[in-house]
Amino acid sequence: MQEQQLARGLKNRHVQLIAIGGAIGTGLFLGAGKSIHLAGPSILFAYMITGIICFLIMRALGELLLSNLNYHSFVDFVQDYMGNMAAFITGWTYWFCWISIAMADLTAVGLYTQYWLPEVPQWMPGLIALVILLIMNLATVKLFGEMEFWFALIKVIAILALIVIGIFMIIKGFSTDAGASSFTNIWSNGGMFPNGINGFILSFQMVVFAFVGIELVGLTAGETENPEKVIPKAINNIPIRILIFYIGALIVIMSIYPWNAINPMESPFVQVFVAVGIAAAAGIVNFVVLTSAASACNSAIFSTSRMLFSLAKDKNAPVPFTKLTTRQVPSNALFFSTIVILIAVVLNYIMPEGVFTLITSISTVCFIFIWGITVICHLKYRKTRTDLAKVNKFKMPLYPFANYLILGFLAFVLVILALAADTRVALFVTPVWFILLIVIYMVKKTKLKEGAIVEAASVENH
Repeated sequence: MQEQQLARGLKNRHVQLIAIGGAIGTGLFLGAGKSIHLAGPSILFAYMITGIICFLIMRALGELLLSNLNYHSFVDFVQDYMGNMAAFITGWTYWFCWISIAMADLTAVGLYTQYWLPEVPQWMPGLIALVILLIMNLATVKLFGEMEFWFALIKVIAILALIVIGIFMIIKGFSTDAGASSFTNIWSNGGMFPNGINGFILSFQMVVFAFVGIELVGLTAGETENPEKVIPKAINNIPIRILIFYIGALIVIMSIYPWNAINPMESPFVQVFVAVGIAAAAGIVNFVVLTSAASACNSAIFSTSRMLFSLAKDKNAPVPFTKLTTRQVPSNALFFSTIVILIAVVLNYIMPEGVFTLITSISTVCFIFIWGITVICHLKYRKTRTDLAKVNKFKMPLYPFANYLILGFLAFVLVILALAADTRVALFVTPVWFILLIVIYMVKKTKLKEGAIVEAASVENH
């Protein structure tokens, strides 16, 4: 019987836009106000540093994926370089990362819809969005790529519009209620570090969360028509995107409004568009963040189902998750992930928000674990598979210095998470998840051993 394979139905334009979409989170549209308030103009350095680290992580991931085209996800190379237990923990942790992101984003869909329809209960739009996304994901991989293409395009157009309009306002010296628009606004209100080094350091927690999901472009490798060409291109373009979409947008925002005139409670995008006289600014930005949340949820449904498929193939999840439809979509894995995500709809129905700060903090800790494992696997691959490394055309720069730099940075972010009261809880809860996985793995291993002994005994008796 021929082994079932995932479809390679994603084209270059799909992967390029998925990479952009992964690099532009809702954090930029809504969280930028809070992070500017915290760090002032030094937020630009926080994005640059985190952007460089994320680019290096992606280079390590890209080199690993292209060292063996049979790799479809993290689990595959973790299995090779760190063994079964690490693969089991990594696979289920990555699945959990995206499940929690989907839960938070379904909640966001409900909240954003209430902007237009305040009488609609918060849980209902989330449920409708989840059903639509499930149907679309069941159709074909190509349709997933098409949806992400358009979702990401909306985000890109919104940011480019802000930058173009903003540059025009700065050149014209456009006056707002906070004074004239000028690039000098960036450094003339207390310098680049108005809140000292403390505010700058604390801003990294939000900045790192804005980048989670950037590694999704690596997960789409298994369903790309031409991975050797498409993956390097998507990864190498990440620094340009970070410069344009994050650094560019923030420079424009802080030139129009000095950092201390930006309201941390609302999106700075809304403030800029309102200043220009676009009456529907809040509605437009609300539409963009709504599609952004739907896009993140769409990515979550896609990636969690592929992760379950990979885990099941390696016997780290129930075998039925390997079942593919005639269109080569892992349907059982899709249904299971969607049912778990549905818990968010139930939570939105029975209890108020509050759970989601915890969920997203736990998710950030888990993503740090995933990035760290990827970098460690890269170190092992370079040390043990010099034959593959020699012929790989997509080598990670500055090895091994870059690997240790990344690991140092990730440890630094964990220390920052410990400093803030609302994120500190995640550092206590997350170990429970890892202990649970280790226990499940040990039980599974013992059962497999017992099964093998029973089988061997019955063969001997016959």
